[in-house]
Amino acid sequence: MIIPPVGGLGVELSVGGAEGLAHGGQSGAGAAAGGEASGFGGELTEAISSLEKTQDSAASASQALATGTASDPESAVVTVEDAQLAMELASQIRTKATEATQNIFQTQV
Repeated sequence: MIIPPVGGLGVELSVGGAEGLAHGGQSGAGAAAGGEASGFGGELTEAISSLEKTQDSAASASQALATGTASDPESAVVTVEDAQLAMELASQIRTKATEATQNIFQTQV
């Protein structure tokens, strides 16, 4: 089962993809793109790059909207909203990853 990207993050998450990453294999969008990204680090790099592109397009759309040069104001608003949702998702993922890492380090063996 594939979960579609949210807010233009551009990374598809698949159920069972964590097993491939845990064993050093490729999973998700990087493996589907012919192995451009290798492992978790590559997937993370792709996701951050996609987030940056989303933020850049939102900035240009909001600038066009503010200057009155936007041909479709509704589309510009949707682009900005998508970028906001993508940033919120990335922030929540970062928070969860930080909490998980702290939990691992606090676990007693």
